[in-house]
Order: sequence, then structure tokens, then C-alpha cells
Amino acid sequence: MSGRNVKWLDRVSDRHPGLGRGLKYLLAEYWGPYWLATLLAPICMLGEVFTDLLQPWFMSQIVDVGLAAGDQSYIIWTAVKMVGTSMLGIVGASLCMYFSAKAGYGMAKELRGELYRKVQSFSFANLDVFKTGSLVTRITNDVTQIQNAFQSCTRMLIRSPFLCIGGVIMVLIISPKLSLVVLATLPLMGIMIYTLMKRAFPLFGLMQQKLDRVNVVMQENLAGVRVIKAFGRAEYEKERFRVANDEMTEVAMRANRIMAMSFPLINLIMNMALIAMYWFGGQMAFGGELQAGDIMAFSNYILQILMSLTMSSFMLLFVSRAKVSIDRVHEVLNTHSDIVSGEHGELEVTEGKVEFKNVSFRYPGQGGEPVLRNLSFTAQPGRTVAILGATGSGKTSLISLIPRLYDATEGQVLVDGHDVREYDLKKLRKGIGVALQESVLFSGSIEENLKWGDENAPDEVVKESTRIAQADPFIQAMADGYDTQLGQRGVNLSGGQKQRLSIARALVKRPKILILDDSTSAVDMATEAQIQKGLREVMHACTVFIIAQRISSVMDADEIIVMEDGKIADVGTHEQLKERCGVYREIVISQLGKEAV
Repeated sequence: MSGRNVKWLDRVSDRHPGLGRGLKYLLAEYWGPYWLATLLAPICMLGEVFTDLLQPWFMSQIVDVGLAAGDQSYIIWTAVKMVGTSMLGIVGASLCMYFSAKAGYGMAKELRGELYRKVQSFSFANLDVFKTGSLVTRITNDVTQIQNAFQSCTRMLIRSPFLCIGGVIMVLIISPKLSLVVLATLPLMGIMIYTLMKRAFPLFGLMQQKLDRVNVVMQENLAGVRVIKAFGRAEYEKERFRVANDEMTEVAMRANRIMAMSFPLINLIMNMALIAMYWFGGQMAFGGELQAGDIMAFSNYILQILMSLTMSSFMLLFVSRAKVSIDRVHEVLNTHSDIVSGEHGELEVTEGKVEFKNVSFRYPGQGGEPVLRNLSFTAQPGRTVAILGATGSGKTSLISLIPRLYDATEGQVLVDGHDVREYDLKKLRKGIGVALQESVLFSGSIEENLKWGDENAPDEVVKESTRIAQADPFIQAMADGYDTQLGQRGVNLSGGQKQRLSIARALVKRPKILILDDSTSAVDMATEAQIQKGLREVMHACTVFIIAQRISSVMDADEIIVMEDGKIADVGTHEQLKERCGVYREIVISQLGKEAV
């Protein structure tokens, strides 16, 4: 953008901080590639405005000159000029619509893309702040509001002021005395526009918040539809959605009632102006001050002026609604991820050694005791570390610090001797494979899902990974094998099948650190034993962290970390912990019986 434009936007920011900062950011970042189309749109619209202003003048000339003198050739020639200028106006309007659409849709495309990229860069802490439904609304509905307002500004907010100014100039030329009728209506229109904006503007922000709520309820309903049906809660969910939908509709109706009130007021002002014009204009015509054609042109110009003011008022309301969307979009774009890549971009995970040094962790925005407190341990490359503990003891929070899904509040998490904060995020996570308890799969083929870890993975690596994860047998049993298409979130697979695919997906990466977060909870014990046997084939090449509830899943681990209330209760092998760790002994007894101790 030019320096002049940036200075103008700086002034807007100073006068209207909420609108200015968001508007400056959006225009500076996304308007730039489409500045030519944005410039050409109002230029073409000015051509249409010029032709519209000429039409009443031509009509008055036909009446006052052509008909008064009975000059048929003058009438025909003037009519030809009217048709010609009308055609030019049509061309100008068409070009304006084309260029404004090109600029508006182009800017919206760039903005949606940037919003999506921004959300993808968010840490888990950032995503905890913005609800999923709200983000969807901002990327779709809010961007559409901005796009529509942008297109309207390049058309109507250019057309209306110039048409109004041109109309005022023309009535002044025709009759400065009679033009006082027009000038008297302008304060009334200004008061009406101000009142409408003051009352309607807060409702637009509330409408977007209610739309957020509708999206949140809908997404929760669709994601949990099986649970809803299983518990017979369909009627409850219908009522919850009805309430959210009714609340949004009620706010929208309030806003539309305010806008609907403007129509009779505008018509009243226009009719009063026309009546006054005909009254005083008729007296001036009888006195010889005006001709019949002048009165006809004057009435057309009054209509143009008042209609342009009307359109301006609606456009300002439209822009006011878009201002709310600009603020909401700017809030997302202006949110900085609290987890960013480190300065040492050359670092890569080469061995898989993991070390925790006096690590404490508290979820962002939460008070009270930390979730993890003063943890210290070392996991050597090629060894298997199991993490065991009661629900809420901090097991998942612990392993979330290794790939930097969250950052430690205190202390250091080291990978290969380097603080994880020093790594480039992509390179750090490239060396880590994760399989979670909630196995999330995506629409597409099984093979595409497996290659999420490495899209260039050879087929033999994919096949070996599915064999180790015990997924190959059920894949081969499917009609299309690895080309089988999965529904959203893998709905056409069982829980155990999804978990096995998730394990295989993590193995396809050939990671140096493998994290299995209770990833066999939906698998029977016989299949789990086969998975454990297959994992031992690759464990020598990576450091493995296993979170599990079953003792059978961790008995063979090189080290078992027992968690209790966010602290490490003890570390050792299965046999060592049976002897000295009361927490571990209780878990063994509860699952295997007293004779196992």
C-alpha cells in the first residue's frame, strides 16, 4: 500500500480504535493484490452516475425546447442521446459489478485462507480460548459479511454520495430558490440514519454471537449423534438447538424491525419533499420563474437525491454489521500462538533421548495447584517407558509436553539434549509419532490416512506398519483393501479398528519417539498382545512412551513411571514396583488379584 493510504488508515485507527485497527490490517494485508480492480470499480460506477444525472436534463430539454417549439428532429436527436448515455451507463454498471466482485471475492479468498492457516498454527491453549463453532462462523459467515460490505462499498457507497452531490448541483443550477426544499430534508435524513445505526449496531454483534452458539450446538449434536441416540436424548438436543435457534432469530428480528421502520419514514420524507416541491414549483411556474420541463427534471433529481441518501443509510448499516465481523476476524488474526518455533531450525530429532528436568505444568488460564509438579526423569533411546496412574494423575499432560502441544510452566523438557523450545516445530514433531486414545481419522482412503505421517512412505513401510499394528488382516478383508474410503472421523470402522489404524499411522513415520496414549483401550487382550509383540520389533529404533490402564500393557516395559496427583510416585520395573510402590501394588491387585503380588 502507498504511504498516503497507510497514513489515512493510521488516522482511522486513532479515531476509531476498534474499527481502525481491524480495517487497517485487513486492507493492508488482503486488499493489495486487488487494488486495480478496486480502483476500476468506482471509476466505472462514476460513469453510470454521470449518465443517470444527464437523463432528467435531457427530458427537461425535450419538454421545454423540443415540444415547446414543435421541433421533432430535436426531440429525436435528444432521445438518441438519452439511449446512448443509457447504454454507456449499463456498460459502466456491468464493469463496476465485475471489478467489485473480482476484488471482493479475491479478498475473501485470501482472508479465509489466512484465517485457516492462522487456526492451524494455534497451540492447544489458543484453541481452548476459541470454540470450534465460533471459529467456523468467523471463517465462513464473518468473512462473507466483510466480502459483501466490501463489494457494496465499491458500488453503492461510491454511487450514492456522487449521485446525491450531482443531484444537488443540478437542482441548484435549475433553481437555487426551489433547492431549499431539498436542503430542508437533509437534516431529517441525517437524524434518521444516525438513530438507526445507534439502535441497530449493537444487535449485529449479538447476532454473530448467537450464530456462534447455533454452530456450537449443531457441531456437538452431529459429533455425538450416536451417543445421543444411545441415551435417548434426541428430544433434549432438539430443545437445546431450538432455544439457540430461537435466540438468534429473536435478535435478528429485532434488528430487522428497526431497519423495516426506516421504509415508511423514508417514504414520508420523500413524499413531503415532492409535495413541497410541486407546491412551490407550481407557484414559480405560474409566475414564469420555471418551465414545465424544469419541474419534471427537479422532481427526478429530488428522487435521485433522496434515494441515494436512503441507499447510503442502508449501506452504512451494512458496513456497521461488517464492522462487527472485522473485529471478530481481526481477533483471530491478532491472536499469537504461545508456542512458536525455536531459533535453532537446524536441530532434528536423531536419537530420541527424552529428559524432564524439574518440570511443572499448569494449563493456561487455570489457577490452583499445577497439573504436574517437579517431574524429573530420563528416557534413553531404544527403551520403553510406561506411564501408569489413576485418572487425572497427569499422564496425558506429561506426554503432551514432549511434542510441545503445551509448554512446561517451569523446568525443561529436553530431546536429544536440547530444550524442545529450541527446535523448529515441524522438525520436532516430524521425529515424534503419536497415537491417541481418541483415534481421529479423516475422510479419504485408508492408505491416505496411513500416509498422514509420511505422504512419501513406500508401500512396504505402510504394509509393515499395519502388520505390526494388527490392522492388515481387517484391511485385506475389505472389498477395496487399502483403497477403502472412510467416512468422516472413520465412522464405518469399529473403535478397535480405528485405534489400530492410528498406531499404524504413527509407525509409518518411522519416528525416533513413539507415544501411545492408551491407544489399545478398545482392543481385546489377545490383539493387544500381538501388537505388543510387533512393537518390540521396532522398539530398538525409537524411544517408546506407553500410557495404559492395563497392567498387562506395561509389564514388559524397561521402566514404569507411576503417577499420583501430578507427581512421580515411583519409577522402576514391574518386579521392583510390586515390591516397593504401594500405588502400583494396589493397581496390580485390582487387575490381577493378590496372587500376582
